[in-house]
Amino acid sequence: MNNTFLKRGLAPVSIGIIAATLSYSAITLAEKAKEPWQLAEETEVWEPVPAVISVPANGIPSDAVVLFDGKNLNQWQGAEGGAAKWKIVDGAMVVVPKTGDIKTKESFCDVQLHVEWKTPTLITDDAGKLLDGQARNNSGVFFQERYEVQVLDSFNNKTYPNGQAGSVYKQSIPLVNASRAPGEWQTYDIIFTAPKFDSAQKLTSPGYVTVLHNGVLVQNHFEIQGATEWIGKPAYKAHSCAPIRLQDHGNAMNFRNIWVRKL
Repeated sequence: MNNTFLKRGLAPVSIGIIAATLSYSAITLAEKAKEPWQLAEETEVWEPVPAVISVPANGIPSDAVVLFDGKNLNQWQGAEGGAAKWKIVDGAMVVVPKTGDIKTKESFCDVQLHVEWKTPTLITDDAGKLLDGQARNNSGVFFQERYEVQVLDSFNNKTYPNGQAGSVYKQSIPLVNASRAPGEWQTYDIIFTAPKFDSAQKLTSPGYVTVLHNGVLVQNHFEIQGATEWIGKPAYKAHSCAPIRLQDHGNAMNFRNIWVRKL
């Protein structure tokens, strides 16, 4: 041990503090000596480089999977298998009531989905009685055949709020009602994060959904509580990637311009 330090009353620990202070001072001086552009470079990240895609105005991103472009139902099948029995009219996919739900032939996990939909202008039954509530032109978009974002004519139509257009059915009320009048085309842009399960089929991460209805945020990263249920509480049951499903609720709903991006 250096007796000089001991004679001056400096303990060994003081030596370490002095050394650290000198080192810090040297670093500080070195930093001050750097040009601004050199300091800026220290927080620049150059990899990975995002893939380049094309996005035409009001068009479909080049990396999207087109599910319906108004020409055919080749990407769809009946919910129980076999051909999709809905029809195409003026470039729109139209529900044929009582023919059943349809689903994509391909399965998906995390996705960005764009779908446009329109409710019929007819809002009365055969007897001329005004339809209301859930009877007012109903359908739904089901992610992985389990988790529903409600489709409904919610323009001047009172129903339970967690079942109106833009709701995560029976789970989450939309932030606002952004519905357009019957007969007008509406849009959903939805970000869906699939739930995750471990090898023991235990839930490790819940699903999440963000919904823009006609460009307006109505669901903000909502944590999905489980599979959609009409009666009872939602619950999770382990599954893998699965199709997107559109509901036949007995009404002649219209759909068009459907595409999805895998995330």
